[in-house]
Amino acid sequence: MPSSLPMSWNLETIYAGGSGSAAFAEELKGVERDIEELTRGLADASEGGADASLEQLSAWTELVQSILMRLRQSDSFVGCLQAQEMKDAAANGLNDRVKTLMAKFSAALTSYDEQLLRMDDASWTSWLGTANVSPVAFYLNERRELVKEKLPPKEEALAAELAIDGYHGWGDFYNTIVSRIRFEITDSDGTPKQLSAGQMHNRLSHKDRAVRAAAFAEWEREWSEQADLCSDTLNRISGFRLKLYEKRGWGSALKEPLAINRMSEATLNAMWGAVNEGKPLLVRYMERKAKLLGLEKLDWHDVNAPLGAAGKAVPYDKAAAIITEQFRAFSPDLAEFTEMAFREAWIEAEDRPGKRPGGFCTSFPKSEATRIFMTYSGTPSNVSTLAHELGHAYHQHVMNDLPPFAQEYASNVAETASTFAEMIVSDSALSSASDREEKLALLDDKLSNAVSYFMDIHSRFLFEQRFYERRKQGMLTVQELCRLMEEAQREAFGGALGEAHPHFWVSKLHFYLTDVPFYNYPYTFGYLFSCGIYAQAKKEGGDFASRYVALLRDTGLMMVEDLAQKHLGVRLDEADFWREAVKVALADVDAFLALTEEG
Repeated sequence: MPSSLPMSWNLETIYAGGSGSAAFAEELKGVERDIEELTRGLADASEGGADASLEQLSAWTELVQSILMRLRQSDSFVGCLQAQEMKDAAANGLNDRVKTLMAKFSAALTSYDEQLLRMDDASWTSWLGTANVSPVAFYLNERRELVKEKLPPKEEALAAELAIDGYHGWGDFYNTIVSRIRFEITDSDGTPKQLSAGQMHNRLSHKDRAVRAAAFAEWEREWSEQADLCSDTLNRISGFRLKLYEKRGWGSALKEPLAINRMSEATLNAMWGAVNEGKPLLVRYMERKAKLLGLEKLDWHDVNAPLGAAGKAVPYDKAAAIITEQFRAFSPDLAEFTEMAFREAWIEAEDRPGKRPGGFCTSFPKSEATRIFMTYSGTPSNVSTLAHELGHAYHQHVMNDLPPFAQEYASNVAETASTFAEMIVSDSALSSASDREEKLALLDDKLSNAVSYFMDIHSRFLFEQRFYERRKQGMLTVQELCRLMEEAQREAFGGALGEAHPHFWVSKLHFYLTDVPFYNYPYTFGYLFSCGIYAQAKKEGGDFASRYVALLRDTGLMMVEDLAQKHLGVRLDEADFWREAVKVALADVDAFLALTEEG
């Protein structure tokens, strides 16, 4: 039955005309003019030798924020064009233009940072207290401290310029590789068919194991065909990154991602320690699931296989109604926002060829809008993904009135809003489940998510951590990368995994992102942090919704440890909070085991 809701997003309200948009071309010209103006002003001040006045600093700060907002919007628009049609050559050209502008902006920011650093402490403190600057004082302090740990501004500017065709060029090359991917399947009637990566990925969690197994074999085959190109790409990205770290005097590959995520290594270690403590209980769930499927162990393509009524497709309209209704029980404001997102075509959900795999939510801060990308095929996992991305969208929505610098929140806290939204949907659905099959399906889906965050994400972290250590000694071969990946998966899954996915490092975009290294662990942080928030929400009821919004609005304005202390009264660099969050995440294991106990 066709959906009454639009299943393709509307980008025309952002910039009409797609990759040939005249309005977008004008936007980019305006951004380029302003970057040139900023660069000239900063250069003149630097050559003059005198410290900039507070008025100059304030004017530059306003201009920097304006450019940042429009660049974020431009990058989102191009990302949407590329995701909806991987062979859009014009979009690829626009992507190169935006990346070039970003690099020029980054170079200008090094001069801006130099001006921030040149201020004496008394003038700095006074300036931060002014009306226009105080709302973004945290961000400015953060920039000023970080510049002290980097190369001299001219060297940082040169590195940023060279990165366009080097570092970022390799990241863009990965998109070219993925655009070539084609998966071959045979339909039930014997007709050969080609699928995009997004379509094929959905088949990896098909209810029929024969379909899953065939899909996984084809998935591994096709990605292995691209492995040599991807190994070159990954080695070059990491090589550039490590060399820059070395020149800055940074000894750990974790220094940058921890700074980006505004968290300490003590917090990261406390989180992973609690995760490892909780894994044995999750292994019991995996062992029981394997038994229910008639298997000795779950292979990679079995981990997210549906149980119970999960094999029934959920129409898109029904998914929208379920999500909206369950959001409304927590917050009418969240529900109204969600209705608007469905109604106004903010979501690209159509299952069609040519789309990029995966799902994401991206922000258009100038337009005060977001767009969600996924390929919807009706699985409960798709419903969870939809709720997840709507959580991201709501997070941005409640921050739209803040200055651009105050909207610069990191991915770990971004994942908090998304996984919190997932929990609202899954918990409400579970409590209203009417029969054993439905309850089994929902419990399995929730615990499959826990496996993803506790085990799959941990395997990515272990792989990347060990890869960076090895990369310091030289480039790794395809075989070495596959071996590292499989070893990480077997360790992270606690011995509960049958056939592994050695070419996972080839298929996962996150390893190739040049703006954020170690993209993986923020997902687990967000998941467990949201478990703690969810426990608080259940205790406080409807009164918590406003406090939740206050927490989200602060995510760009403080370290995560301070955020947790202010809004939850807990310490993140100690194990107690994480242990309690793990208990919340795994609370359904006993219910699953009891439900599936043999007579």
